[in-house]
Amino acid sequence: MNRPNAVKLAETILQLDKLRDELYEELMIILGPRAHELLRKLQNS
Repeated sequence: MNRPNAVKLAETILQLDKLRDELYEELMIILGPRAHELLRKLQNS
C-alpha cells in the first residue's frame, strides 16, 4: 500500500470514529444506560 492511500484510509477511520461517537451520544440520549446493552446485543446476534 502506498503512503497516500494509507493517509486517506487513516483519515476515513478518524471520520468514522467521530461519527460513531456522535451517534452513540444520540443513542444515549434516547436510551440512557440501556444504549450499551442494546449495542452489545445487536453486535453479538
